[in-house]
Amino acid sequence: MSNILEYVRIFLEDNGAMISQGIADTLFMTFTATFAAYILGLPLGILSEVTRNGGIRPRPILNKILGIIINIGRSVPFIILLVAVIPLTRLLAGTTIGPKAATVPLIIAAVPFIARLVETSLREVDNGVIEAAKAMGATDLQIIFKVMIPESLPSLILGASLATITVIGYTAMAGTVGGRGLGDIAQRYGYHRYQPDIMFVTIVLLIILVQIVQNVGHIASKKIDKRGKGEM
Repeated sequence: MSNILEYVRIFLEDNGAMISQGIADTLFMTFTATFAAYILGLPLGILSEVTRNGGIRPRPILNKILGIIINIGRSVPFIILLVAVIPLTRLLAGTTIGPKAATVPLIIAAVPFIARLVETSLREVDNGVIEAAKAMGATDLQIIFKVMIPESLPSLILGASLATITVIGYTAMAGTVGGRGLGDIAQRYGYHRYQPDIMFVTIVLLIILVQIVQNVGHIASKKIDKRGKGEM
């Protein structure tokens, strides 16, 4: 037991600062990119749902264009996107290295994914509720913000946790092109320098981070789910 504790002490002395910085970089990239992507992806998803056939304001041509944009965005592998948007990353971030630069491709990759999650969540709203709101004279904006979003909020929260988890996975890939974070540490030390202990620690930390996000999203969704309370 004393040998294990001594090994842990030495490991933390040698690598603690690096791993702490990796955690901070991963958290920065994850939450900055997810927040920014929701600013763009939320209205895109709402617009896609509203303009579909059967939506509250059908616009087939616009909906088709939105669908193509979202599908193309979701089809590009993230590792390829990282390289493809390097000129844009340099333009917006002033550099192509580090967490700040990595947020640019992370946002681009997350926006279409989030838009589809939002669209799917809104589509779960009972049409009867929407029709009742229309019968009461509610405007389109009132239906969106006072009916559709509140009714689909539990699903939207679960979608947000899923989007955050996906971005965490993307940050690990961003490390391969200098994005830093836990993925970069795993690659540089665990893979290139054959240090399996560092690889193991980064994997465990990423798993813990994913579980925290997943559990928080699940708990928050259950707390505000009126249907779940009604069943109890």
